[in-house]
Amino acid sequence: MIALSLAEFAAITGGELRVFGTDTPETLVDGVVDTDSRTMEPGSVFVAKPGAETDGHRFVGAAVQAGAVLAIVERPVDDQVSQIVVTDVVSALADLAREVVARVRARGDLRIVGITGSNGKTTTKNFLARILEAEGETVSPIKSYNNEVGAPVTMLRVTEQTRYLVCEFGAAAPGSIAHLAGLVEPDVAVVLMVGMAHAGGFGGIEETARAKSELVAAARTDGTAVLNVDDSRVAAMRQLAVDRGMRVFGFGQGPGADVRARDIEVSASGTRCTVEVEGDRLPLRLQVLGAHHVGNALAAIAASAVLGVPAADAVARLETVEIAERWRMQPLGSDRVRIINDAYNASPDSMAAALRTLAQITGPEERTVAVLGAMTELGESAGEEHDRIGLLAVRLNIQRIVVVGPEARRLYLSAVGEGSWNSEAVHLPDQDAAFEYLRTELRDGDRVLVKSSNSVGLRHLGDRLGELFS
Repeated sequence: MIALSLAEFAAITGGELRVFGTDTPETLVDGVVDTDSRTMEPGSVFVAKPGAETDGHRFVGAAVQAGAVLAIVERPVDDQVSQIVVTDVVSALADLAREVVARVRARGDLRIVGITGSNGKTTTKNFLARILEAEGETVSPIKSYNNEVGAPVTMLRVTEQTRYLVCEFGAAAPGSIAHLAGLVEPDVAVVLMVGMAHAGGFGGIEETARAKSELVAAARTDGTAVLNVDDSRVAAMRQLAVDRGMRVFGFGQGPGADVRARDIEVSASGTRCTVEVEGDRLPLRLQVLGAHHVGNALAAIAASAVLGVPAADAVARLETVEIAERWRMQPLGSDRVRIINDAYNASPDSMAAALRTLAQITGPEERTVAVLGAMTELGESAGEEHDRIGLLAVRLNIQRIVVVGPEARRLYLSAVGEGSWNSEAVHLPDQDAAFEYLRTELRDGDRVLVKSSNSVGLRHLGDRLGELFS
C-alpha cells in the first residue's frame, strides 16, 4: 500500500485516532491491510471485522504479535497498538480503498480492469494477470477475493509503481457490484456470462443479468466494455455501454466478436484452438482443461488488447498457465487414475461444462467417473437444475455417477430415472463414505471428475483421492 500517516487513516475512514507508544498522528504506515491476522507482517494494518462465528477484535493481539502497527476497530481494545475507532470497519475499508486507488491513479498511469460473471471470474483474472505482469507491476486478487472485504483488500495492495489493478467482482445482492466497482471506476469492464449461479438470491436470471450489468454502469465513461457476444444477456449490455459513451470490444465465437476462437479441440493434456484477433490467426494451446476456459482466455486477450498488449504476446503468456486456480479443473492423481478436482464452485453451467470435458478427455479404453455434490444458491430452480445435470451425465455416457450428500439426492434420482442402473449411479451420505467407496471402486484407466459447490466441500475429497492415487 502507499504510505499514509495515522492522521490520514483517521480522516479517510472518519474514525477516532488513538495513538500508542511513540506513534504520533504523523507516523507513516504502508504495510499490508487485511482482516486476517495470519497474513500480518511487520508494518501491517489489521482490520478487526466482526463476524457471524467469531470477532476480529479477539485477534488484534495476534495481529500485533505478527507485526501489525495499526488496528482499525469498532470499539477500543486493550492490545498495545495504535487504533482507529470507526462505526463500521467494512465501510472504513471501502473508504480507504477508494482514496488509495484514487491517489495512485492521479499520480501515474494506473489502469484498472474489473471482471464479473456468473462463472469464470477467477480463471479470467488469473489469465489476465499472467498477461499483464510482464508489462508492469500488476495487482490482482488472491484466490477469489471478490466480495465486500476481499475486493477492497486487493485494491489496497497498489503502490505508486502499480501499472495494472485487476479486480474481480462477485455479487452477494443487487447493488454489490455497483458499490465495489464504484470504488475504483474501472477503465475496462469485462462481463463473462450470466448464468444460474446465485440466481436464487436474486430472484431469477434476469435479475442476475441486471446485477452483472452494474459493472458496465460503474466503469469510466471513456473506458471499454469487454463483452461475451455468445451470451445474449451479456451482449445486450452493449447498449448500456454505448449510451454511456464507452467503447465496446466483443469476444466469443459468434458474429460481432473482435476476438474469436476457431477449431477448439479438448484433450487430457489441455485445450487447443485458433484465436482470431485484429486480422491475425494465432494458435493457442492452453494447459488448462476444458473448452469452457477458451472463453475466459478470449476475455483476457480482449482486455489486454484494449490495454495495448499485442495479441501474440498475450497468447504466448497464456500458454504458460498450468492450472486456472487450485480446485478449478486441477489435475491430480497420476496417469493410472487421473483426478480432476473442480469442486471450488458449481453452477448448472459450470457443472455441465465440467461433465462435457470429462467425456471429451476420456479415451475409449478408459472409464469416466463423476463424483458430484449439490449446487447451492439456486433457489426455486434447484430441483429442476439438479434433474438436468443428472440427465446430462447419463446422456454423456458417464459410466459411474457417484452422488454425495442429501442435498444432491435429486441428481442421483434423475440419473437412475434416465437409465443409470445396476450400480452405475450410487448415492452416498457424505465425503467419508464416498472416499471409502471410491478407494476400492476406482481402477487403472479411470478419469474422475469431482464437482460441487464450495460449501459442500468436495474439494477436500478430491484432494484425498489425488493423494491416494498419486
